[in-house]
Amino acid sequence: MRAMRSDGMEKRRHILQVAGRLYAEKGHARTTSKEICALAGTDIAAVNYHFGSKGALYDVVLSEAHAQFVRIDDLERIAQSAGSPEAKLRALLRLLLQGAPVGSRPQPSWGLQVLMHEIMAPSAHIATLARKVALPKARLVMNIVADVMGEPVGHPTVQRAIAFLLMPCMMMAIAPKKLKQTVLPALGADPQALLDDMTRYALAGLKAIKPHPAKTNRSRPSSSARQ
Repeated sequence: MRAMRSDGMEKRRHILQVAGRLYAEKGHARTTSKEICALAGTDIAAVNYHFGSKGALYDVVLSEAHAQFVRIDDLERIAQSAGSPEAKLRALLRLLLQGAPVGSRPQPSWGLQVLMHEIMAPSAHIATLARKVALPKARLVMNIVADVMGEPVGHPTVQRAIAFLLMPCMMMAIAPKKLKQTVLPALGADPQALLDDMTRYALAGLKAIKPHPAKTNRSRPSSSARQ
């Protein structure tokens, strides 16, 4: 029974990896079930058995693609750690930078390209990705940032701050390696210095945009609660 379960999980992983590579190459609209099955050496019945449908398989591909950039268990570990808010922010930035080619972790094999295809030509599946995958991760990040700023999670400034923090990390993840090496070679020369600079930059920026007390008293949502 264990061997059967192990074989089944391996088959599922194999189909997922094959589908991920195809979607990375061609995008959702131009990838067919027939191509996935042919390359995976299986049939549509196996896809339906392990995932439910081609659409459900693509939802899993998107989830795994997002996880190749940042996994929710890593975010939970940071959010639940005993460090100071500033230490948690530094750990968050380290995690995000390690997911980019300038960090110490290998670049994902296909996840980033799948996400780029989905961003450039969104399918109906992007709503599921946002609701079930991106939103739970964003809530954890908002908790960390809200603690640093001393503001409620739902405060508009906290939500805007998330974009200010994530965009540079995303830029370093999606920019071609050759371009970075030619234009901004220092990005990859010293990962520790990059993390130090990003942390100082982020902390200074969060301090600068923190709402003025008088303005906060007028605009802070009265029902906001930490997630």
